[in-house]
Amino acid sequence: MNSAVESTCRTVVVAGHGMVGHRFAEALRSRDTEGRWRIVIVGEESLAAYDRVGLSSYIGSWDPDALALPGNAFHDDELVELRLGERVERIDRDARTVTTSTGAVIAYDTLVLATGSYPFVPPVAGHELPQCFVYRTVEDLDRIRAAAQAGGPGARGVVIGGGLLGLEAANSLRLLGLEAHVVEYNDRLMHTQVDTGGGAVLEKLVSDLGLHVHTGVGTSSIEPAEDGVGVRVSLSDGTTIDAAAVVFSAGVRPRDQLAREAGLEVGARGGVVTDSGLVTSDPNIYAIGEVAAVEGTCYGLVAPGYSTAEVVADRLLGGSGEFPGADLSTKLKLLGVDVASFGDAHGKSEGALSVVLHDAAKGTYAKLVVSDDASTLLGGVLVGDASQYAALRPLVGRPLPAEPAALISPAGAELGADALPDDAQICSCNNVSKGSICGAIAEGACDIASVKGCTSAGTSCGGCVPMISKLLQQSGVVMSKALCEHFEQSRAELFEIVQVTGIRTFSALITQYGKGSGCDICKPTVASILASTSSEHILDGEQAALQDTNDHFLANLQRNGTYSVVPRMPGGEVTAEQLITIGQIAKEFDLYLKVTGGQRIDMFGARVEQLPLIWQRLVDAGMESGHAYGKSLRTVKSCVGSTWCRYGQQDSVAMAVLLEKRYRGLRSPHKLKLAVSGCARECAEARGKDVGVIATENGWNLYVGGNGGLTPKHAVLLAGDLDDDTLIRYIDRYLMFYIRTADRLQRTAPWQESLDGGIEHVRNVVCQDSLGIAEDLEAAMARHIDGYRDEWAAVLSDEKILSRFVSFVNAPEETDSTISFDDTGERKVPVLLGVPGVPAS
Repeated sequence: MNSAVESTCRTVVVAGHGMVGHRFAEALRSRDTEGRWRIVIVGEESLAAYDRVGLSSYIGSWDPDALALPGNAFHDDELVELRLGERVERIDRDARTVTTSTGAVIAYDTLVLATGSYPFVPPVAGHELPQCFVYRTVEDLDRIRAAAQAGGPGARGVVIGGGLLGLEAANSLRLLGLEAHVVEYNDRLMHTQVDTGGGAVLEKLVSDLGLHVHTGVGTSSIEPAEDGVGVRVSLSDGTTIDAAAVVFSAGVRPRDQLAREAGLEVGARGGVVTDSGLVTSDPNIYAIGEVAAVEGTCYGLVAPGYSTAEVVADRLLGGSGEFPGADLSTKLKLLGVDVASFGDAHGKSEGALSVVLHDAAKGTYAKLVVSDDASTLLGGVLVGDASQYAALRPLVGRPLPAEPAALISPAGAELGADALPDDAQICSCNNVSKGSICGAIAEGACDIASVKGCTSAGTSCGGCVPMISKLLQQSGVVMSKALCEHFEQSRAELFEIVQVTGIRTFSALITQYGKGSGCDICKPTVASILASTSSEHILDGEQAALQDTNDHFLANLQRNGTYSVVPRMPGGEVTAEQLITIGQIAKEFDLYLKVTGGQRIDMFGARVEQLPLIWQRLVDAGMESGHAYGKSLRTVKSCVGSTWCRYGQQDSVAMAVLLEKRYRGLRSPHKLKLAVSGCARECAEARGKDVGVIATENGWNLYVGGNGGLTPKHAVLLAGDLDDDTLIRYIDRYLMFYIRTADRLQRTAPWQESLDGGIEHVRNVVCQDSLGIAEDLEAAMARHIDGYRDEWAAVLSDEKILSRFVSFVNAPEETDSTISFDDTGERKVPVLLGVPGVPAS
């Protein structure tokens, strides 16, 4: 450090470099424009501050850098000294120094304790065994991962504690290949956040997803298993569970030992006692985050922790900031299940009334707690569907804009941003009000990124981003159609750029029309555009690095790390020789077979290194890739039509085969499914497809925009009684118009609805050529058809691409030993991420 700079600064030492300690350092440096403070951060972990809230995302990538908080290393900042792998062990309050684990003595003018908390491990017999862990750091997850691998196929993992973090840990055990059990002493999961009704719905939802839940029981003991690898967990109800790993998630305690030894005042239940300005019993020492007992109360969430950090930064620069209180609302997604609670979720307020909507069929539970006259919102619980959370939480303590039941009923009132007063808190993590956000918008913040930059709203958990979008729209801001932060253009605009310029690589496109290096949004999107505008192989050259996992290996990744193999069967037709080949392959490679709704056969359970061997056999038998892995044409389903059926009016099989061979390999914004029915009885279910063709006495009716999924849509009639040539011409135009103009990952149904003029506009473009582009659309389809080649056949003839099909790049001869199956039931199922006997979904 520059000695001249050091001599003019006061020194603040920060004990701890977690999320809150980092937030303090950031806040102080951003506001200290005169350079009055030098910051020395002493962090116990070897890693600089990372997103501990998002710890579970470390599983799979195993890349700690992906969790790193922005600017956590303070590069090129001469006023910040970061000392990692070192902890403060002693405070000398008289000398105003701290001594660290390395023996270093550091003088301070002000000391900030940001030591956080530590996991509480109940004194259960056996808790010290090497198979027992806590769930707190990256190193913890590394150790749990090793235990899961040692446990082998079918091993179990037990989480003791069914709170928020316990369920996170249970999901992590599932991701690591263990059959996960959760043991909760209380009568329901997440008992702090949800009530009895919400807990029951949550338990059913997570159980349906493969978690084994044990509520209302304790853990009696943990003993070494006979195999010497795992342990046996005994519960108070007599249940025993043999496990490879036990994770304790029974709450946390403030890490206040350092403060205790220094003689600082601590609370009756732990934590360093502070006033509302976060000053401890020593005026030169502050405490922030989970270790701080603010006026006697500790807060275990990151949002109030951030508030404490901001207050201390303000105080050190001469301000008079005070802790504003804590919003303990939570919204999260556990194992894909939405859970939210806010305000007085349990209805403890005097005279409180509850309004409950429980839809057992949909697996949703919503409760609003209101005042005795039902006019004021006090709190609520949402399980299964938390879409209303962003609108409801800011209304806590305020008059309700509609009847309580209407606010949680799917058919009730929609709560808009205009229902909120200006002082309503939109972002609880950073204490940002609606008025602050609207003020930023009025001053020129015209997109979510700008609002985040001006107000910090939405920069932590992101739960308030939907409400920020509503505020932008309410203010008349036209939302940006930018694909992502790297491209200001929409997908449709990038498509046109690629067509006009002839650019054929992502690097060239981002150099000329974007910025940065790209992300997981723009890379696969551009890959799809390049594939839609050329017949180049998707794994050729630079394109290979743009693909997602499925396209990278030309196969669908399944739950246990294996892949499915799906050869194309146009119209559902297959020869006897091809069926025999499929059977022989399944037997030789021990694959699970499934006849799909798309009239073809899936083969499940192939390891990545087996894929080329399997496809060589299929290609030799005259079969092609079915593109089940791609955003492209999947299948063209058909009935048997007039060839066999006494009701058939046209040859639906021949038409289905023609269409599937015509559009095979066609890359698009989302997957495409077609169907052809031979009569109005609709046995091929054509009106549920993106393109549906139904035979009539006079030809074919063409339906478009049908989708399955979460929001099913029936296809609508585009044109009727078409001859074969006109039908095909219209489909060519429709598909290419969709591919050119749809947004990223937008199905045909929402695409049609988003167009100005809707289906009428589509009809005018496709049938009437209102834009004068019909010839161009048909020519583009012709180029695709002429350039088509089977992707797997091309892979098999390219040694460079074949070299990618290995489990481990650095050990290509090895296979993944964690992959396993359960063959004991009626059918073969993966056990790595599910429960034995339950098929992957």
